Amino acid sequence: MDLFEYAGNLKNTAPLADRMRPRSLDEMVGQKHILSPAGLLYRAIEADRLGSCIFFGPAGCGKTTLASLVAAKTGGAAVKLNAVSSGVADAKKVIEEARNTKLMYGKNTYLILDECHRWSKAQSDSVLSAIEAGVIIFVGTTTENPYAALTPAIVSRCRIFQLRPLSDADIIAGLKNAVADTERGLGKLKVEVTDDGYRQLAFAASGDLRNALGGLELAALTTPADKSGKIKIDKQIASESMQSKALSVDESLYYDMLSALCKSLRGSDPTASLYWAFRLIEAGYDPLSVARRVVAHASEDVGLADSNALLMATAAFDAVKNLGMPEGGLALSHAIAYVANAPKSNAIVVAKAMAQDDARATAQNNVPTYLRDRHFPEPDDDGAEYKYPHDYKDGKVEQEYMPEELRGRDYFEN
Repeated sequence: MDLFEYAGNLKNTAPLADRMRPRSLDEMVGQKHILSPAGLLYRAIEADRLGSCIFFGPAGCGKTTLASLVAAKTGGAAVKLNAVSSGVADAKKVIEEARNTKLMYGKNTYLILDECHRWSKAQSDSVLSAIEAGVIIFVGTTTENPYAALTPAIVSRCRIFQLRPLSDADIIAGLKNAVADTERGLGKLKVEVTDDGYRQLAFAASGDLRNALGGLELAALTTPADKSGKIKIDKQIASESMQSKALSVDESLYYDMLSALCKSLRGSDPTASLYWAFRLIEAGYDPLSVARRVVAHASEDVGLADSNALLMATAAFDAVKNLGMPEGGLALSHAIAYVANAPKSNAIVVAKAMAQDDARATAQNNVPTYLRDRHFPEPDDDGAEYKYPHDYKDGKVEQEYMPEELRGRDYFEN
């Protein structure tokens, strides 16, 4: 098959990203923290004991694919809805069909709801009784934190699994699978991608495999073959083929500019901080990611020296997220200037590290009896009394709150 035949056939086929969707859990790219064979999720799916659940994580990390695999693996019927375009009537129809399917064939029905955070309370409530009765198994996918974006009633009835952004290595592995696959991928074409080409596709995709596969397919279909019939995709072609704005910097310079932004904020230079922030944004870097860095530095480098810096930074993050650019850019600039000009203290960084080390070292130790929840009697109660601070002058009383082995420890003594 030559390039023109392939391109012609694509008119009647799905995009490469859709064709390369994993057909089994073992084909899933990344997410080893929840999909290792010894992990809970993997074992629950294999044993058909998962039940209703919600997968949340960034775009292109495999949420919808994983939801589909859950239904396919267990042999149940799968019905997909999108929360943006579906309503109560659609949900009721799925529930009625699920009852019939269970009665006639003994099969479970999986309601896979994409963008489930977009459902209203009324829409969510319409499926609660069906979930509780086992009429349907609800599998939601969302880019939002379900604890904040979904109704508590739905969350309480589901197991929550967080998917992480794919690493560059994960994305490169997925791209190489697509290049080699002769059945669903580009294997029937003589496609050769340089190492720099793979790295550029992965870098520009920002953890989104779907985006990277789209760029790879576009590159393969628009790049002329050489005299030997090979389609060679290098770094430049890869950059031009991504759906997002082509970055005007290479990966090394990108990290250098990000480092310059961080050091400028820490070094109290608002002019340089703004410059590097907008160099990144103009090169195609997500403004929301710049805002995340400012939030981090508000605690990392300003911290207790001016706690208002964190409020300013989080407000700017919300503005960029909810308003978008260019309007959000004003709030972002405001926060950058504030964080850069603020007095500096790394006391929070030091205290956090010390607390983590102590927590890990004493993870098996008990809570002092007088600090425990006293609603239930405990056999090892030593009779020590908790001193309620508001019973004392100025609401303060000398009392040890650390466990015995850490008494006298002070994370803020410097």
